[in-house]
Amino acid sequence: MFERKTMRLVAVSVVMAIMMILPSLAMAGKKDNSLNVSLERELVTLDFYFQSQREGTVLSQHIYDTLIYRDPDTWEYKPLLAKSFDWVDSVTIDVELRQDIVFHNGEAFDADDVVYTFNFVNDPGSKIHSPSHVNWMRTVEKLGPYKVRIHLHKPFPAAFDYLSLVMPVYPKNYYSEAGPKGFGLKPVGTGPYKVVEVAPGKGLTMVKFEDYFKDSPKPRPSIDKINLRFISELTTKVAELMTGSLDWAWLIPKDQAEKLAKMPDIEVDFAESMRIGFLLFNRVGDTPFKELKVRQAIAHAIDRESIVENLVGEASRVLHSVCYPSQVGCTDEGVKKYDYDPEKARKLLTEAGYPDGFAFDFYAYRDRTYVEAVIGYLHRVGVKANLVYLTWPAFREKWQAKEAPVAFFTWGSFSINDASASTSYFFNTSADDLAQDPKVQEWLQTGDTNIDLELRKKVYQNAHQRISEQMYGLPMFTWVTNTAYNKDLDYKTYADETPRFFMTRWK
Repeated sequence: MFERKTMRLVAVSVVMAIMMILPSLAMAGKKDNSLNVSLERELVTLDFYFQSQREGTVLSQHIYDTLIYRDPDTWEYKPLLAKSFDWVDSVTIDVELRQDIVFHNGEAFDADDVVYTFNFVNDPGSKIHSPSHVNWMRTVEKLGPYKVRIHLHKPFPAAFDYLSLVMPVYPKNYYSEAGPKGFGLKPVGTGPYKVVEVAPGKGLTMVKFEDYFKDSPKPRPSIDKINLRFISELTTKVAELMTGSLDWAWLIPKDQAEKLAKMPDIEVDFAESMRIGFLLFNRVGDTPFKELKVRQAIAHAIDRESIVENLVGEASRVLHSVCYPSQVGCTDEGVKKYDYDPEKARKLLTEAGYPDGFAFDFYAYRDRTYVEAVIGYLHRVGVKANLVYLTWPAFREKWQAKEAPVAFFTWGSFSINDASASTSYFFNTSADDLAQDPKVQEWLQTGDTNIDLELRKKVYQNAHQRISEQMYGLPMFTWVTNTAYNKDLDYKTYADETPRFFMTRWK
């Protein structure tokens, strides 16, 4: 682990030392009003409903529109494809739609597109990736050419957040012909940018949609073209940022971001995001983790404060509940907190029948540096973790098949500012819920389906307390998204971990 990290730092440092002698960055992007950006992981599809990657959320905001827009500065809900929206009662929402909106392929937008999209993705037979995004709806009804009614199964207080962030509207005619597979390669939306080229495994090109409607709360784009590439290799990202081949890149590790921040032609934002990290324990089968004291020992063995300070960054904070602090229903009040105490960890392991520790497979899919730090702390108390590092789909498959004893998850809640999108996602009967605690499930179900805010806060607090007491999952810390970009770019970073290039311009 040490040799690999040292070699990476040396390689990056050499590149940076060489680039320091260059007089200035190349200005190709600014000269032709284009933007060259990189995202971390290749997308399996551009059909938003059939993937769960953050890269998909980012692109969805640019290619598609939703009925509602959540202002990233004020968190206020504003009409987007909707002209107006309101609750009729606790299980009914009426939406009046804007007229004179067109899709990228020229199809006119109307109520048929909304009804078709939502009813299609809400059908279990469609097998979308995250059914919880839409299955709170019972059905969607057309009331007129530009009016729809959304019927809910039961009250769902986070409905507007979901309608704002994870429910893009597709063109009925084109999607019904292309299907998810064809649409995933050649997507069509009403968003501020349209996709003109897709290079599978490499990236894509988007151009400004000239017919984007002027009354949208999303600003009409200033930048004409976005050239996007999928680059996971750190050395490549850093080198291309410094030569000007890239104008924007994120997920830069703390040490390299600090070096980039010293460059005169590069700006770096060190910003906390809504993404959280946490461990989940599999208590199924013959595994040491079925013992509460073993799980508690793991919690005491890891110095989360040190990981935050030395690896993640100052903007991060240690968490005690599996949720982002701003989310409705997220609290650590009364929650059992596990301080770093290796002696207590060893004592608990002995009491659990493992005085000499044990070995196990530790599953992860991203941010290897953080994971290796955790493994190092476990080794100090005699617990030997063998890292199994997989792609996200393979990682998720192993976890849901109950084959991973412990897994390191990160979760951005799709930027939904409600605990129903974080805590409930992992502890309320989903395929990821290996705790299967009836009490926790009952509390979360009440919180997810009740419009009484005080009651919601109370039951979520009960759930957080029990999850911590039983150590079903160990909250780790909030993520810091280190974003580096050309200093001539007028760009703003938001906590919801969604870059908005349609709000970006060259100075």
